[in-house]
Amino acid sequence: MPFSGKYQLDTQENFEPFMKAIGLPDDLIQKGKDIKSISEIEETGDNFKVTVTTGSQVLVNTFTIGQEAELETVTGEKVKAVVQREGSNKLKVSLKGIESVTELVDANTIVNTMTLGGIVYKRTSKRIRNSPQDVQHSGFGLGASVQKAVNLLTFS
Repeated sequence: MPFSGKYQLDTQENFEPFMKAIGLPDDLIQKGKDIKSISEIEETGDNFKVTVTTGSQVLVNTFTIGQEAELETVTGEKVKAVVQREGSNKLKVSLKGIESVTELVDANTIVNTMTLGGIVYKRTSKRIRNSPQDVQHSGFGLGASVQKAVNLLTFS
């Protein structure tokens, strides 16, 4: 199944404990817990471009499966990592102690699971068929550090 398409965050589990574990302040966690980001994934063979938009904040990561790429982390720093594919529907990457697995569970649903120690943060996003104008108006106008925390190498 191809990953290409636009997806909107539908549900998330363990957002607060995970964000606390990575050091995000409580006030930013409270502001960020209801954000509904839009992710656009462009897949051409083994090449990916992932654009996550929340309000006016945009996070873009590009990579090629199996090759080292410079990816942006939760802190905004660029870190070299290798994204691996398992089968046709799963991507894995390890970055700064966080294991991220993104799985296309069916034609319309992507699940991203991030694990840090014993804390598992799960995000489920649903494919959107149109290009809604509310992409530009979603979110809470949060600062870049919150967006980077929320969008940490998520492909959903």
